[in-house]
Amino acid sequence: MQEIGFEQLELNPFTVIGRDSFLLTAGSISDWNTMTAGWGTLGYLWEAPVATVFVRGSRYTLSFMERYPRFTLSFFPPEHAKALEFCGANSGRTADKAAGAGITPIGLGGSVAFAEANLVFVCQKMSETLIDRSSMIDERILPLYPQGDWHRMFVGRIEGVYIP
Repeated sequence: MQEIGFEQLELNPFTVIGRDSFLLTAGSISDWNTMTAGWGTLGYLWEAPVATVFVRGSRYTLSFMERYPRFTLSFFPPEHAKALEFCGANSGRTADKAAGAGITPIGLGGSVAFAEANLVFVCQKMSETLIDRSSMIDERILPLYPQGDWHRMFVGRIEGVYIP
């Protein structure tokens, strides 16, 4: 993968995150987990370009997000939709996600991404916040948490943008 500058990005965050999804990965090349994510933001905060991601307390990936200082967002071309489906439907506790999804983990920027991705953000954690009932203002959000499986919100400084 080669690093590019932010000014070279041409993407719509509402489609690459909200419609297409991505793999959120944390760990090292010898100890990592990934999950399919469809909630997140890209923007500018605290004088830095950032990505904000959300991980439910029940997700195996959460322990990796807590233990490691960096995480990646890997975006894929449409032909890899089945890989994203596999990683969203199977837990890294019981499945080899790379083998099952047919993707190749690579070390990148102090974390892990995938060789088949067409865009990768490497992020350094800046903040972690528990989102729970006490932070809800709009009652319409509550049905998204029927079991009270709240999200942790991670804000990460985007340290690098990579393409094949």
